[in-house]
Amino acid sequence: AFPYATIFINVSGSLIMGLVASWLALKGDASQHWRLFLTTGVLGGYTTFSAFSLDAALLYERGQLGLAAVYVIGSVVLSIAGLFAGLWLVRQVA
Repeated sequence: AFPYATIFINVSGSLIMGLVASWLALKGDASQHWRLFLTTGVLGGYTTFSAFSLDAALLYERGQLGLAAVYVIGSVVLSIAGLFAGLWLVRQVA
């Protein structure tokens, strides 16, 4: 089965990371400690890179190489696109 839940969490986490990072850069007056706590701590705990790695390895080991490639490439591209979307959204509001 395709790991839809993991890709959703990683893409939505990247979108939220873009929103938070952009907001903190443009409007926020949080200390560096709070910025790291929110981005690396909270959002790092929300996203699931270790689950992503396991899902990719399981697809590969099952011989589903095409699906594994789609999953890895799709996860990376969509997550980065989500981050840029978050940055863009906050810049439009600010």
